[in-house]
Amino acid sequence: MGTIKIIILTILLTLSGLQKANRFEDLASTRYGNEDELTLLFFGDVMQHIPQMESAYDKSSDSYRYDSCFSYISGLISSADMAIGNLEVTLAGKPYTGYPTFSAPDALIPALSRAGTDVLVTANNHSCDKGLKGILRTIQVLDTLGMPHTGTFRNAADRDTLQPVIVDKKGIILALLNYTYGTNGINVPAPAIVDLIDTAQIRKDYLKARNKGVDEVIVFFHWGEEYKREPVAVQRELAAFCHQLGIRMVIGSHPHVIEPMEAVTDSLGNIKEVTVYSLGNFISNQRDRYRNGGALFELTLKREGDSIRILRPGYHLAWVHTPFRNGKVRYQVLPVKSFENDSLFLARPDLLKIREFAADSRALLNGKNINVPEIGSN
Repeated sequence: MGTIKIIILTILLTLSGLQKANRFEDLASTRYGNEDELTLLFFGDVMQHIPQMESAYDKSSDSYRYDSCFSYISGLISSADMAIGNLEVTLAGKPYTGYPTFSAPDALIPALSRAGTDVLVTANNHSCDKGLKGILRTIQVLDTLGMPHTGTFRNAADRDTLQPVIVDKKGIILALLNYTYGTNGINVPAPAIVDLIDTAQIRKDYLKARNKGVDEVIVFFHWGEEYKREPVAVQRELAAFCHQLGIRMVIGSHPHVIEPMEAVTDSLGNIKEVTVYSLGNFISNQRDRYRNGGALFELTLKREGDSIRILRPGYHLAWVHTPFRNGKVRYQVLPVKSFENDSLFLARPDLLKIREFAADSRALLNGKNINVPEIGSN
């Protein structure tokens, strides 16, 4: 293929992707324009394996650039009133490392923020990967960059002061709690605290949040079994415990694959509680079947008098595209519905992979979900 043809094809591919992104942004602005409703969006595991960091590195400036990773999904994230994701790496500084003990470049955080992320949860099995330094520096970086977070704390006094993180938007006050099943066998180094799953502590934190006058409490769990596509008993038991307490929104991550979502209704058909067992990978280098993408869960809250209604729970699928461009593998999170039929933007092998991910995910979720459809489906 001649040089001119290659340049023209590159321009067409770029324009195709931009048109997809702009089309979604136009749709989102219409859907989310209601001022008396609060839209929440949750996404799963934000990971940084070595190939991802090599891809993001810009030799000319000796810096890391991540905006292109999220350029096609940012319309979806930024259109929500509040977007919450799971940061499954530490920001412990150089040397940067991948699995099994993660330390990612700080530049990842402002890129997530520019893409529309409002809050990150940090309690997961990799919280202690870099010891006390990793925990403290992660907190410091998030604070310095103005990214609200919860799940890990410098010490008990900080936890007492900062737990839970509270957000007040559109007249609805929300509290967010975050807990993990463990830290890969690494003891949490004193005086830092990583919130571990403990039903007695969850009860105390819930009551503390309620005493602060919040309208709703959300729990984001790091739980379950890796690569298992359906929840195990302990996930169902913890979700039931939270719902019995009065926590109506329970969100999960950790398995690195998508698991089902449930919106349970009362006798009048109103949604009384939602559970998302696993959102899967938001961005990672895991390329195996079922692991090369994830789901974003969305719902709307609306105040009616003294009560808050949960409306329109649904999911979006997102797949991680890894094209080879300018001498490197690139990482791009793509909204599936915008790209699964785009044979101009995606080469045929990638088109087959995104369709496989879409088919697998829909077969699971449309078969197992309770009252949680794919958004934009007929």
